[in-house]
Amino acid sequence: MRVMVVVDHPYGADAWDNTPHRRSFTVALAHAAIEGLQQAGHQIDLVDLHADGFNPVMSADDLAAWRQGAPSPDPTAADYQRRLLAADHLVLAFPIWWEAMPAATKGFIDKVVAKGVAYHQGTGIPPMTNATKLSGVTLITVMSTPTLLYRLAFGTAVTKILLRGTFRKIGVGHLAWVHHASVDRKTPAARQGILDATRQRFARQA
Repeated sequence: MRVMVVVDHPYGADAWDNTPHRRSFTVALAHAAIEGLQQAGHQIDLVDLHADGFNPVMSADDLAAWRQGAPSPDPTAADYQRRLLAADHLVLAFPIWWEAMPAATKGFIDKVVAKGVAYHQGTGIPPMTNATKLSGVTLITVMSTPTLLYRLAFGTAVTKILLRGTFRKIGVGHLAWVHHASVDRKTPAARQGILDATRQRFARQA
């Protein structure tokens, strides 16, 4: 299986090795997931949005292409579109900021998961996916807000936006959310346990 792993963190996809002031638990989780997937024999297509200099802003040219159902005029976004259509599974890893995804992940949705490329509008509702190989999407997220508060006060906004409002809407099944809250208050041993469990979880990915 070909798995496209999209990492959105300012420190980049290399910030998993616990270097002070250059470390990210989000990236460490993504790295553990990749290790598990590789252990299971899956092929990894790693996208580092920040290292690639991905511009998340939808320009006038981007919007014109979106309206016409054409590939993005942004060469980086167009490359991501080709890779998404070749993927069997998509993993999006990012921290939750202000109850939703950071700008680069939102730009990935706006510019890459685009009309005429990732999906098409048929005669009815909802639209239908063109990414026919894509069997599922998994979100890997971290935030400081306690999970119960996020569910009760904010209705797990990120899953509504990305899982229900994007991928389920275009007909992609097998949607999952791997989430960890208040990680900054956990002990190093507890964090290592989370990473080990993540690695094992993705090693079981069918």
